[in-house]
Amino acid sequence: MAVALSACGNSGGAGAGNNAAGSGSPAGSSNAGGAGGDQKPVELRMMWWGDQKRADLTNKAIELFEQKNPGITITGEFGPSDGYFDKLNTQLASGTAPDIFFLGGNVVDYANKGVLLDLGPYKDKELNLSDMDTTMVEYGTIGGKLVHISAGANARGIVINKTMFEKAGVEVPQDGWNWDDFARISKEISDKLGKGYYGTYNFTTDSLDIYLKQNGKQLYDMANNKLGFEEADLLPWFQYWDKASKAGGVVTPDLQVSSPPTDASKSLVITGKVAMTLLPSNMLASFQSTTKDELTMVQVPRGPKGTGVVFESSQGLSGYGKTEHPAEVAKFMNFWINDPEAAKILGNNRGVPVTAASREALKADADAADKIVYDYTSRVSEANKKEPFAISYNPPGNAEFIKLSDNTVQKIGFGKESVEKAVAEFYSGTVKIFNSNSNS
Repeated sequence: MAVALSACGNSGGAGAGNNAAGSGSPAGSSNAGGAGGDQKPVELRMMWWGDQKRADLTNKAIELFEQKNPGITITGEFGPSDGYFDKLNTQLASGTAPDIFFLGGNVVDYANKGVLLDLGPYKDKELNLSDMDTTMVEYGTIGGKLVHISAGANARGIVINKTMFEKAGVEVPQDGWNWDDFARISKEISDKLGKGYYGTYNFTTDSLDIYLKQNGKQLYDMANNKLGFEEADLLPWFQYWDKASKAGGVVTPDLQVSSPPTDASKSLVITGKVAMTLLPSNMLASFQSTTKDELTMVQVPRGPKGTGVVFESSQGLSGYGKTEHPAEVAKFMNFWINDPEAAKILGNNRGVPVTAASREALKADADAADKIVYDYTSRVSEANKKEPFAISYNPPGNAEFIKLSDNTVQKIGFGKESVEKAVAEFYSGTVKIFNSNSNS
């Protein structure tokens, strides 16, 4: 999910954030509004999703902010991603939403509802974006208003199990390879390691936008509020994966379901049974921590117009349009992305930091897996300067779209329908989903 602030997570259960916000007691001079002089203490609420580890890191960052801004206290709420948006939507509907909350790739939906704080008036004042990646600033600017501050960035790429490649005697691919190379290598890995070993997972769905961008199209044309492709643009991609699967280089459909590629506890990349898959860069470290096999990351195979990969906001911070303390909200967001001490606390739990200074602050103490991520994302950043691509936003009805696409891949994989028929049904279904969820 693409959100706009890596460290802006609030304080959840026990932690500095709750203590600070709950007391509401520290009287003192608040620097928040930039007005100077004595001000009443300001209390903010913040909400994010994630596990206890993320909450602990977030609480530490909040505590640091409160130490540096004695007139502001922050209380936080967190929980798993399941149910998070239901809770947020309920609070927005009742006018009780937190001052700051995390959003993902669905930020457009909330911007369209008009419930987000316009941060424009605070830019270059409480909020300094001069060191932030320009694509991340663009990502948070919707309908001409700055409504989202990216907390972390990801770049999708191919995670490689180097240990499997070495066992197979196959050379590890390098940036610049193409899809013919990918299919050939996938089959070679499977053939050399034998039954039960596969070159790659099937990531037809997850890479669809990348493939379309490589060919001059895109999944969702947000500027014109329409799908950015036609049925004919889809067929070659589904045919490619069908051919690669029949050649034996791709995980079987049943294994794809029972051992999903993005679940670090179940992925066959971890157990040394699958050599490659597509992953967001911030997942590499968690994968590496669960296996003794050596992992690395290379750029996605190239298409006619390049890799099609852009920096994506992993998640980020937005302010509530009805907050009583907009300047303080902006000041906290500034702290989140620009404070080097905060960067060291937050690490890359929500993705690579969105400012160069914060990335540099983390590199010095990075472990081997994190260094791979920093190196990889730097290569993507450089490639984007030479071959820029449109920013990726989820299309309206994205969850339904993903389910439909995955079901289409399964139909083809299990031989229930021809590629041509399945793709025709997939396209017509996608149009229906888009039209029923779009504001147009």
